[in-house]
Amino acid sequence: MRLVMNEPVERMEGPYRRRWWALLVLCLSLLIIVMANTALTVAAPDMTRDLGLSSADLQWVIDGYTVPYAALMLLLGAIGDKYSRRGALVLGLVVFGGGAIAGYLADSSTAVIAARAVMGVGAALIMPATLSLLAATFPRAERAKAITLWTATAGLAIAAGPVVAGALLRDHGWSSTFLINVPIAAVAIVAALVLVPPSRAGHHDRIDYVGGLLSVIWTGALVYMIIEGPHFGWGAKAVTAAVVAGVALVAFVLWELRHPRPILDVRRFTERRFAGSNLAVALFFLAVFGAFYYLTQHLQFVLGYDALDTGVRMLPLAGAVFVGSALTGYLTPRVGMKWTVSAGMVGGTAALALLTRVDAGSSYGDFVAPLIILGLAIGLALSPCTDAIMGSFPEAELGVGGAVNDTSLELGGSLGIAILGSLLATSYSDHLADATKGGKLPADALATAQDSVGAGYAVAQGIGDKARALAEQAAHANSPEQAAQLKAQAQQLAEGAGRMSHAVGSSFADAVAHTSLVGAVILGVGTVLVAVLLPRRDKAQAEQPAEEKEPQLSQAG
Repeated sequence: MRLVMNEPVERMEGPYRRRWWALLVLCLSLLIIVMANTALTVAAPDMTRDLGLSSADLQWVIDGYTVPYAALMLLLGAIGDKYSRRGALVLGLVVFGGGAIAGYLADSSTAVIAARAVMGVGAALIMPATLSLLAATFPRAERAKAITLWTATAGLAIAAGPVVAGALLRDHGWSSTFLINVPIAAVAIVAALVLVPPSRAGHHDRIDYVGGLLSVIWTGALVYMIIEGPHFGWGAKAVTAAVVAGVALVAFVLWELRHPRPILDVRRFTERRFAGSNLAVALFFLAVFGAFYYLTQHLQFVLGYDALDTGVRMLPLAGAVFVGSALTGYLTPRVGMKWTVSAGMVGGTAALALLTRVDAGSSYGDFVAPLIILGLAIGLALSPCTDAIMGSFPEAELGVGGAVNDTSLELGGSLGIAILGSLLATSYSDHLADATKGGKLPADALATAQDSVGAGYAVAQGIGDKARALAEQAAHANSPEQAAQLKAQAQQLAEGAGRMSHAVGSSFADAVAHTSLVGAVILGVGTVLVAVLLPRRDKAQAEQPAEEKEPQLSQAG
């Protein structure tokens, strides 16, 4: 047996014998690039303290990964199709691991943001390569099952990131959350060479680099605008990004319509099955990433769980994703993707609707049912959508197909954090202003507390620290009168700290409920649109002979 797998699939007699082991490698590669974002949510507080990050710095530490990731996927997916899909995967893992090492060594906000951007470039190589290699390696009859496991891995990664990061943070610094990616990437590189067959398009024309460049510009500018505008205001940067995104998108569509060999045939979006699947993926991850953004904050700040405990309490979502994935594998062939996707989106809407009941007295138990329902919904809806998107592309464009699916996912996630995160911040600020009205809190302290729930609790803690300091002074006062006066002031401040802490918690809980309502409305409207778009049955596919459904397998690269 050769140490490195160099035999292309189409030269084998029958399906590749170790294809399920190859899928494990692809899922492992997917796992680390999704965990890179979710793990950071629990490492952010420690990083902020150690590096003295401003809110703007922290935002770009998170989103410095997202911009190159979303912008580059389509072009890099096409390049992988032409030259080598496995090569793109391995190169992406090398780049990702290098960025992780740089993040571990970083000692400033600029260095961390740069490291995250490098990791984003690696992820843009890895993500479409995993789907294109999956589609090239598995026969059509097994592809839906393989995609279901791929999707379930993404759901697991969403919840596993905080657990892994939380475990590391108990004994190590925030930089360890970067370093953990390095051995995993190294294992994935070796395993990819040993287990994943090489693949590239059998017939691939010259790459449409102009279209690819336009896709990078409009996608990157759009994601930048989504991040910049809601968080930092609609100033010159955000407006310029919006204009660039709009102009580049129009230019991209016009160029692709006229080009004989476009990097992406935009006419595919006139197909109901394709358009509905992409819309469903984008809307689902808008809801999932938005909800994850504020649920982890609520568990950590309001309910007081540490990083590991927070991650563990998100695990019901991951378990439910696997159950939902098993259900969709059974239901979709019997009732059609329209019904399983619609049922999943209804479930996601119901999960967000349940979160509207969150208030100051809510405990973790109030979050379990929404997490389970949301996980079931992810498992039900996303696998059929991904399978439909990949099935819309010929063998020569599997990398582009994976990139389209992943771009929809990433744009949806970015919109979720931007829209729901911005709404959460505004709602929290307004509720806190109302809750503290008539109090004696200085204006500058209130402004600081309104910045975030973490800042609000820090203000309350500062007031409590002053109360304890006065109590200590009272114990060493020179006279009973002075001691009594200091004790009275200390008691007054202690009561104020308690009221402030309660106001912060109740304001954030109210903001979670309000934001969940808006999220439920968005996903509910989207559910109706997706249900209208998706056909009852894909007649063309149903009527196609079985031997014609089997795609031509890829050549070595």
